[in-house]
Formats: sequence, structure tokens, C-alpha cells
Amino acid sequence: MSRGKSAATLKPLAVLAAMRSAGAERRTGPIVVDGAPALVPLLARELRAGGNPGAVREGGSPKGAQLLLWVGPADEGRLREASLARVPIVAVSDAEELPYVLATDIVGVRAGEGFPLDAIAAAVARRLGDAGPALAADLPSLRDAVAAELINGSARRNAFLAAGLFVPGLEMPALTLSQVRLVMSLARAHGLEAGRDRALEVLGVVGAGYGFRTIARQALDLVPVAGWAVKGAVAYSGTKALGEAAHRLFAERSVRSGS
Repeated sequence: MSRGKSAATLKPLAVLAAMRSAGAERRTGPIVVDGAPALVPLLARELRAGGNPGAVREGGSPKGAQLLLWVGPADEGRLREASLARVPIVAVSDAEELPYVLATDIVGVRAGEGFPLDAIAAAVARRLGDAGPALAADLPSLRDAVAAELINGSARRNAFLAAGLFVPGLEMPALTLSQVRLVMSLARAHGLEAGRDRALEVLGVVGAGYGFRTIARQALDLVPVAGWAVKGAVAYSGTKALGEAAHRLFAERSVRSGS
């Protein structure tokens, strides 16, 4: 085997390292819900539904929180406090602008309407970043949104990675390790711990990844001029399909286990 080909081989230790890093327990602070006194308990109850009550705190200092979920009219002092503490803020309000809150992080709601929970969960998932899986494990109300954020982000990164790598064979190990991390993060979001079952699922990812590589090679034979676009499209669709299948599988398992 040539030196170049051996460098591109997917090593078992690299897979194990990816599994451990993505499945590792991460300490996270709670989500703090604050704002209009009449609305805070209602929104907090929706977030806690079926989950760990301690993962959501009503009011109090935002320091140490993972995110501040503000509801109702602005209180500039409280929002400034969160901003100075470097706590991300998502707001649910009928106002188009709030101090210290990005316009993209304001979820619009009109007076008299119920909370748009799907939109709120999506906005929260975008701001949680690496803390998303751990909080989703405690709060089922966030799981679908966190899973969608993980899957779409991984699919986009893999598409750029595949399109930008021009050395034959190098992209496969990199893409597969990314997909392994995605599967483990999704398992973590559903409250499922690493173990024998996760290892078997990761082996399925590796096998599926090599199947997608075969599809990509066949497509490249048909359209060699736009090879970078084909590789990017296959990486995107393959990662998204794997992620969505894993999300459905883990959702079923978490229901059975009561997580």
C-alpha cells in the first residue's frame, strides 16, 4: 500500500477518540427564564415538560446560566447584566428590537397568542452550541430542535470539507469521523450513554459512509468536470440522512427507556 493511501486509512483509535469526545459528559448551567412575571412561569413550565426541572430556573442572576430566555417587554438593566456575563440571550416578545439582543434571536409573538414553542426551541438550539446535547438530554422539549441544529451543521461542514479536498481518499476518514461525532452527540441529546449499543451504531455509520463514497465515485464518472459539487452534495445528503435516521432511532430508544 502506498504511503498516501495508508495516511487516508480510517484508524480505529481515531474513531474511539471521536466517540469519547462527542459522548463525554459536559457540565452545563441551566436556562434562566426571566421577564414578565405573569409569563415566566408559563414558559418555564413548557420548557420543563417531561424533563429535569432543575435545568430551567425562573429569574435570578444570569451568571452561570447557559442561556437567558427573556419573555415580554425589555428590562435594559437585566439584559445588560446577562450581556456583561457573556450569557447568550433569546427573547420572546412582540417588540421588533430589544437592547443587547440580536434581531435574529428575537422570537416574535403577539399579545393573546400562545408561545410558538417550535420557533423558541429552534432559536434556543442555535445559541446553545456545544451545550445543546447536554441540555436536550434534560429537556425533551428541546430535543428535536437541538438534533436539527446538530444534523444541519454537520451536513454543511461535511459538504464544504468534501468539496474542498482535492487529494483522493483524504475526505473519507475526515467525513466519517465527523459523522461518528454527530451520532454520538445525538445519542447524548437523547440521554443515552456510550456503550456497546453506541459502538454498534458507530460501526453502521462507518459502513454507510463507505457506501456513500461508492455513490460519489460513480457520480464522478458521469460528471467529472463538476466533481467538487458532486462530492459536496453527496457528503451533505449522506450526513443528513445518517443524522436523521440516528435521531429517529434514539428517539424511540429514549421513549422506551423513559429518558
